[in-house]
Amino acid sequence: MISRYSTHLKLVGMAALWGASWAWGRVVAQSMPPIAAACVRFLLASVVLIVWLRHSGRMRTLRTLNRREWWGLAWASAVGVLGYAVFFMLSLQTVPASRAAMVVALNPVFTMLFAAMLFREPVNWKMSLGLIMAVVGAIYALSGGALATLMPNQAGTGEFLLLGCVACWVGYTLLGRVLLTSVDSLTATTVTSLLGAIFLAIASLITEGPSAWAAVAQAPLASWYCLVGLAFGSTALAYAWYMHGVQALGAGPAAAYIALVPLFGVLASSLWLGEPLTFSLLAGGILAISGMAIMNLGRMSITSKS
Repeated sequence: MISRYSTHLKLVGMAALWGASWAWGRVVAQSMPPIAAACVRFLLASVVLIVWLRHSGRMRTLRTLNRREWWGLAWASAVGVLGYAVFFMLSLQTVPASRAAMVVALNPVFTMLFAAMLFREPVNWKMSLGLIMAVVGAIYALSGGALATLMPNQAGTGEFLLLGCVACWVGYTLLGRVLLTSVDSLTATTVTSLLGAIFLAIASLITEGPSAWAAVAQAPLASWYCLVGLAFGSTALAYAWYMHGVQALGAGPAAAYIALVPLFGVLASSLWLGEPLTFSLLAGGILAISGMAIMNLGRMSITSKS
């Protein structure tokens, strides 16, 4: 019983760390060259993941990967690490972290839609209702209660970059659905993190130049605390807790905790950065989180019948 409570607490911690990543990312994006900083984040996380992979005795699995699997992992890292990290960091240069965190509510929505279209995954009325609630809530929160601001001629660059985060997360998830049939999740995450760090290093050198790395080294200590938090907390530790939850409770119940990420994102942004808790943010957040919870209930009901 105690171990089960411990598992649930770890999943809450996972959601808190993923939520805090938006506030930490906002600090880093405004004080460091964004792509170079993202590279350092995934390099640090890769060190932890490689140690974890070695400790678990799975390093030898790297030698068994075939060419198709390596290509799949490379594509997954390009989309889920390089693409997502660039959109994540650049969007947080202009969009408040509390509003940006609401985009998490759109990730399962579009993942569900594309999974239904591409893989014929079943969808029931609860999932459809939750989808509508999550989309409406996230859009209301992102727009600050003024939906017209999200029109193409009104929305800022940051809001469009956040949609890039959604697209990359959906692509990464769908690629992972195919890859994880033959590659275990820890190996896949370790390889994609390391390859993503290499891709980010190349992108930084091309777009930001070598001086970006000197700027990262000279950044304020507070920014480095946030960067280390992103690397070890939001990337490595949160993933470890999530995988423990999947192993102990199953994928569905563990994934349900992702619904808490926007809530923790808003709380972390308010406490860490002093961002205001507006009515539109609270109302939209509650609606989006409720929609995500209903989607998870609908998915669980399908799983229980199969």
